[in-house]
Amino acid sequence: MHHEFIDLFNAPASNSFLTKEQLNEPEAFYPLKVFVCDQCFLVQVDEYKKSDAIFDSNYVYFSSYSTSWLAHAKSYTEMIRRRFGLTEQSLAVEIASNDGYLLQYFVQDGIPVLGIEPTQNTAEAARQKGVETITEFFGTDLAHKLVKKGTKADLLLGNNVLAHVPDIVDFVAGMKIILKPDGIITMEFPHLLQLVENNQFDTIYHEHFSYLSLHTVSKIFAASGLVIFDVEELPTHGGSLRIFAKHKENTSLSVSDSVNKLTIKETHAGITNIRYYTDFQKKALKVKLELLGFLIQAKVEGKKVTAYGAAAKGNTLLNYCGVKADMIDFVVDANPHKQEKFLPGSHIPVVNEKELKEYRPEYVLILPWNIKDEIVKQLEYIKEWGSNFVVFIPELRII
Repeated sequence: MHHEFIDLFNAPASNSFLTKEQLNEPEAFYPLKVFVCDQCFLVQVDEYKKSDAIFDSNYVYFSSYSTSWLAHAKSYTEMIRRRFGLTEQSLAVEIASNDGYLLQYFVQDGIPVLGIEPTQNTAEAARQKGVETITEFFGTDLAHKLVKKGTKADLLLGNNVLAHVPDIVDFVAGMKIILKPDGIITMEFPHLLQLVENNQFDTIYHEHFSYLSLHTVSKIFAASGLVIFDVEELPTHGGSLRIFAKHKENTSLSVSDSVNKLTIKETHAGITNIRYYTDFQKKALKVKLELLGFLIQAKVEGKKVTAYGAAAKGNTLLNYCGVKADMIDFVVDANPHKQEKFLPGSHIPVVNEKELKEYRPEYVLILPWNIKDEIVKQLEYIKEWGSNFVVFIPELRII
């Protein structure tokens, strides 16, 4: 039985940026309604927009444009190499390897890699970094094909992909197939507990099919004969989990106490009680009213308002709140693949940072609040003309 978790109404796909010509064409909007299962507590969006339509050759998310994310990836490769003794004889396979942002560090260390990335343009960027990449969606079919060719992973990893797959059961079953008997899986994904506790409703969009807890992921992995033997809580993306998994048959690694501790923490928070999920709509409405009130007041006072970071989460926020280009003048983004395009739904133009310096707005809304500190440091110069940063998650705050 499924209960409604939140309804963000109709929205376009969050990374479906528009060209100037497309502004005069009809735009596809899809219901963005999320449900929770009262048996396994998997939180999942209705699949109205298919994954092959979202992750196509025009996909604009390139991981390498965030310096903090690159640093996170490099730190991970150093840690995992030391902890599990990866060598020139090992194979590291990353699912949703994007533009090679992470595997490039293994390549630099002489460790063989394979990237699996369905979007052609990001995969090509990875190949230019020397990262061997195949452009396909991962699941049991691809896993069987790779194993037939003799490809099996010593390390199988995926960052922010587990939430992006419409058939999470087939995806995890595929990981079981391609993993060597003594191989290790690591997966990172935003933690449902943080989403609820910190009102991160803007991380809900069509590309994110699932919203995950350790409780639910453990059940899905166990059903495929995989065991989570360690878990870390990370600050990335507003609070994520990094799980470590192995074959159930692999007895060389014992289950860390961290798994039990986090399971207890989730249970105490109420994650296995359906009542935990019932008030989330009210929290989102509070943010909507704060954002609209702020923008209206700023416009009444004749203040110039811009934004920074054309992130998917920002598009969820703006479309749920009904904000258009008459309320926010433009959004700055470092990714040239997004510049000179327009945000889906709101049609706010995306520009280069030099526009910000010339325009000198009174307010800069930080849409990707998860890298707020990086952005504040990068744009420190806006203080020269008395401008302020503003964030709205978990609530309105002027910096």
